[in-house]
Amino acid sequence: MTGLRTTVGAHTDTGRRRSVNEDAYLARMPVFVVADGMGGHDAGDRASAAVVEVFRPLAGRDDVSVDDVTRAVDAAHSAVGSIAAATSRGAGSTLTAVLAVRHDGELRWLVVNIGDSRVYRLVGDRLEQVTVDHSVAQEMVDAGRLSREEMAAFPGRNVITRAVGEERSPADYWLLPIVTGERLLLCSDGLTTELSDEAIRAGLLMGGAPGRTAQALVAQAVTVGGRDNVTAVVIDVVAGGASPSAEDVTGGLSLSAESTTIEAATIRTRRSRGRAG
Repeated sequence: MTGLRTTVGAHTDTGRRRSVNEDAYLARMPVFVVADGMGGHDAGDRASAAVVEVFRPLAGRDDVSVDDVTRAVDAAHSAVGSIAAATSRGAGSTLTAVLAVRHDGELRWLVVNIGDSRVYRLVGDRLEQVTVDHSVAQEMVDAGRLSREEMAAFPGRNVITRAVGEERSPADYWLLPIVTGERLLLCSDGLTTELSDEAIRAGLLMGGAPGRTAQALVAQAVTVGGRDNVTAVVIDVVAGGASPSAEDVTGGLSLSAESTTIEAATIRTRRSRGRAG
């Protein structure tokens, strides 16, 4: 990762209503992961821990490829599937990840998502939700039956349609340019259930070290409700990325019309759209 410099911080909290923290995270260049486990007894925390452990060998490397990441996703499915098979109530996990990879000779962020944990991106003062939830609520939004603002109060907001460990639950992938000065947030739904996009944007814009920002966002979510485990990973690109263009700052980043298929994974390239604010 010659020339690329980042600062990173992370924080997690069990919340007010849960006795066990079933979230897990990994935050070491070039790999950042948040996993939110689910299942009976101790299956949920074991599932999320298994997801993180699959990605851990990629931490500290400077040669991570797209193929390395797709293999890790496959291994995560296998690991969580084994846990699920050993318990009567099953097990599963979300997965959201950001990794710095070489693709077509360029260093880019590869964003991965299964489930309803999220990745946000702040460029200038423009916040974008990069990932798209795999949830019943998101499907209703896509169908025009629910507004984005109504998602947080929707009774079935926590029902997901894809999970690590389940068959036919492919990951979504996006390739993003790495931009100097940008701030990325990975978080579990314990954060987004309690905080609106505007509250998240305000928290990220407060500045300060990533660790302090992650802790403040988690604390705010717990104070507001704390109905679930809450995890946040914050990444600042200090140097070595591209210079933000006017389009990056004012228009956000978007999917291009074209996509590239790599080992059955659809890799989308984002350029110019803002979703969250």
